[in-house]
Amino acid sequence: MGAGLLAKAPGQAPNISMTHYPSEITPLSIQPSTYSPDIAVPTDKRVFGGRDLFSLWFSLGIGLMVLQTGALLAPGLGLAGSLLAIFLGTLVGVLLLAAVGVIGSDTGLSSMAALKLSLGKHGASLPAVLNLLQLIGWGSFEIIVMRDAASLLGARAFSEGSLLSSPLLWTLFFGGLATLLAVSGPLTFVRQILRKWGIWLLLAACIWLTWNLFAKANLAALWAQAGDGSMPFAVGFDIAIAMPLSWLPLIADYSRFGKRAKNVFGGTAIGFFIGNFWLMSLGVAYTLAFAPSGEVNALLLALAGAGLGIPLLLILLDESENAFADIHSAAVSSGILLRLKVEHLALAIGVICTLIACLAPLAQYQNFLLLIGSVFAPLFGVVLVDHFILRKRSAQVMASALRWPALLAWLGGVSTYHLLANLYPDVGATLPALVLAGLLQLVLGRAFSYGRETARA
Repeated sequence: MGAGLLAKAPGQAPNISMTHYPSEITPLSIQPSTYSPDIAVPTDKRVFGGRDLFSLWFSLGIGLMVLQTGALLAPGLGLAGSLLAIFLGTLVGVLLLAAVGVIGSDTGLSSMAALKLSLGKHGASLPAVLNLLQLIGWGSFEIIVMRDAASLLGARAFSEGSLLSSPLLWTLFFGGLATLLAVSGPLTFVRQILRKWGIWLLLAACIWLTWNLFAKANLAALWAQAGDGSMPFAVGFDIAIAMPLSWLPLIADYSRFGKRAKNVFGGTAIGFFIGNFWLMSLGVAYTLAFAPSGEVNALLLALAGAGLGIPLLLILLDESENAFADIHSAAVSSGILLRLKVEHLALAIGVICTLIACLAPLAQYQNFLLLIGSVFAPLFGVVLVDHFILRKRSAQVMASALRWPALLAWLGGVSTYHLLANLYPDVGATLPALVLAGLLQLVLGRAFSYGRETARA
């Protein structure tokens, strides 16, 4: 094999320096190198099966922020239009998400490390920085959402001035909890907590909220009520697809521990689709039925009225997992740039997210969601074409600092997104930008195929 090549047989991890891990991971047995971004996980040491991945992505598809995203769609599209936008956006999004998850399973590398195969060693630094920044933003938003909900529940159960209604207390609590989970890592959390009993509590909470909705709301009247037209359907689709696409830069951090590619794809797609579609739809319905003003607190109060607030409390606790995933993957991304232990980076990033949550108000984040689509959707259009078509799922590639064709294809996709979003907002920008970036990568990658070689026995 030529120098600078990473060899990989189909279905195996790249033949690069590897560290061996125990098959059963406990908090005391996790080694500092377990989550190192550049070290491929050996095939025989991957422990996540289909049930693990379903539990993980069902849980990550659920959350208060998902409910509030549904509330964004409700006034403009109405119940029927919102559900259609959510269904289509989530369906397309989870298929793309699961396909990117397979890349982690094929290579055994973290999300940002796997980008080096497509963009080059230095080319992957830019998305790593962007990913770090957006994950710190997401982590802070998650803590803010949990804080506001917990403060509201505390004031409702006790009084406005009680300790349990203090925003600062809940900010520190949820920031500390998410940071602790991030430092311990996903293997412990998924296998020891989420798969065994966490998934059942989440299912119970979703069923309870759904039963309360059917019991108290006139769904037939809501279905017949059209939206006010303030949001084009294409924008609603873009917001819905942004939820699964927001996990594109993270998924390989978890799917690299998957046993088989088909389990990674199926567990991810089915789990996230069910959780995300279910909760976002509930957000739409609860907003129209009980909080037509669309205000965040009005929606939270409506949710708190179901089952003495217990379902909302369970979803609130689950939100800490979303923040944990943001903080952990931010640490893994920064591990590409800084040669420090991921656990130490997770601790530092958790503190930063908590401080931001203490100082920043919860603002409208619709544009934040759309901005994620403008940068990362085209990028992974490039990566998907490069991995599945040009490299045919191989991690075998000549070392290169920059891969200009891929970077140009990415730039073309981002430019297309903003052009469509500004000039033709009713068309929708996320999916066209992703497809165009992929097509550009296909053409440019074949025209300038330098750096790609096939290993010879």
